[in-house]
Amino acid sequence: MYKQNENRHAIDSDWHYAPPAVALHWLLAFLIAALVGLGWYMLSIEDRPDSGWYFNLHKSFGLLVFALVLLRILWRFNHKPAELPARLPQWQARFASLTHWLLYACMIVMPVTGFIGASFSKSGVAFFGMKLPVWAAPDHGVAEQFFSIHSTVAWVLVALVALHALAGFKHLLINKDGVFQRMWF
Repeated sequence: MYKQNENRHAIDSDWHYAPPAVALHWLLAFLIAALVGLGWYMLSIEDRPDSGWYFNLHKSFGLLVFALVLLRILWRFNHKPAELPARLPQWQARFASLTHWLLYACMIVMPVTGFIGASFSKSGVAFFGMKLPVWAAPDHGVAEQFFSIHSTVAWVLVALVALHALAGFKHLLINKDGVFQRMWF
């Protein structure tokens, strides 16, 4: 799939992810990192009177990320990426596939549990200031259960993203096999 030239690897254009997939990948990477950081910051100030603004911002961008994740999944179903290099050990290819599916699962579970938790909270859900319809009566206990799942999945997501990034850098800096460049413009 790629050609070696003087110890440098050039990737055939059909081996790259398509530009929309690359753009969604990096946009989601940035937004998710920002949301995790904002989420942890919110927890440190949740009792302050001005914390509502941060919570509403987190909810709004969480809903936006959820929509982008759904778009990315739809794109992925219709645009299958090229196979990994044949010389990549099979266990690495399987582990990469498993990690990607776990990342997708977290990117679905995170906003769903956050949305449900917020729906059971007194403040409800707003999207950039526009209140969304209320479909659940406030129930602090139920809200906290969903927020607990939301928080746990955040830690799992952070661990998976770290593993994903380390693997990408391994391919870029050590293996120099062009795998990292698949997700670059």
